[in-house]
Amino acid sequence: MSGPLNGVKVLDLSRILAGPWATQVLADYGAEVIKIERPGQGDDTRHWGPPFVEGADGARESAYFLCANRGKHSCELDITSEAGQQQIRRLVTQSDILVENYKVGGLAKYGLDYESLKALNPALIYCSITGFGQSGPDAERAGYDAMIQAMGGLMSLTGAPDSADSADGGPQKVGVAVADLMTGMYAVSAILAALHHRQQSGQGQHIDLALLDTQVAWLANQASNFLVSGDVPQRMGTAHPNIVPYQAFAAKDGHLLLAVGNDRQFAECCRIVGRPEWAEDPCFATNAARVENRQALVARLAERLKQQGMDYWLTGFADAAVPCGPINTLDRVFEEPQVKHRELQFSLPHASVGSVPQVGNPVVFSDTPIQYHRAPPVLGQDNALVQRRIAIDPESDAEDPV
Repeated sequence: MSGPLNGVKVLDLSRILAGPWATQVLADYGAEVIKIERPGQGDDTRHWGPPFVEGADGARESAYFLCANRGKHSCELDITSEAGQQQIRRLVTQSDILVENYKVGGLAKYGLDYESLKALNPALIYCSITGFGQSGPDAERAGYDAMIQAMGGLMSLTGAPDSADSADGGPQKVGVAVADLMTGMYAVSAILAALHHRQQSGQGQHIDLALLDTQVAWLANQASNFLVSGDVPQRMGTAHPNIVPYQAFAAKDGHLLLAVGNDRQFAECCRIVGRPEWAEDPCFATNAARVENRQALVARLAERLKQQGMDYWLTGFADAAVPCGPINTLDRVFEEPQVKHRELQFSLPHASVGSVPQVGNPVVFSDTPIQYHRAPPVLGQDNALVQRRIAIDPESDAEDPV
């Protein structure tokens, strides 16, 4: 059975994470993705390690590269050469989508910018991912995830409050490159929207995506809080600015995250911790009151929760339908029964290192389930296949060799 994007052809000129993440999702959904890489070097992330997965013959692939490139064909092409540019143009005439993350104007000098390629294929959907977008005073600047988390406000919201007595205080970045990943996901949704538009109009278009724009866009309720109130949000550790109690607490033998989202859940929470009267106290009876009296309530809950172990609290809260979960390290994440049931960890046979671990796409389609056919490719693994594709006359009816 084919995926929902079966028959869609993607030319991937992106590197690192935001672009490759988007094209991996498209590959998961059934699109054919040809990843163009620098001859002999490839995507920079092939060398970002350790850790590496190593084969018996000394071959190795970085864990970083493996996380964002499954389902793709790899072809080495030198786009700085005239021959390489001609080969890209030939592939463009056979493609539905092109994804690239070069600096603004970086591909124009090779005649591989949107306007040049649109002339060859007016139906082409061309997605450009940059740090700051195709226009504006910072358009020429390079952008990297950590600096975008900083400039876009996320780091000002992440970490312990200034008043915390901790050597680890101060702004913190998130533990994964969320600006890159979210930009990749916005790219996927934009590409799918452009495909729908093309189906109606027959016309492709240029998609301009910036890491900074994405980071500002998904500040979500924190941005809205600021725009509505004028108050600049501050770092709150694991606490929530609008809901109490909604944060990490220490039990006797570990840490849990309690996420009380409404007054019913709060009443059940109070019952489980042995203080049902708190739910009737005007200082805590409503969420607005709990936000106003955050410190007093959190201190009381912290004192109660540290008196019992994790299993006691997790079982009690689960039985009462109060959202609560353990703060797992990654070894525990992949041992969670629910994670195992949803088959989020699996392996794929790899061309040079035997087998590589993968984390599954979280989307479950009822009629077109995701099928994982290809591990992240070895550099140039599909050179011959792609060269045969390039040799095909686009006007002919020759069978597609890839």
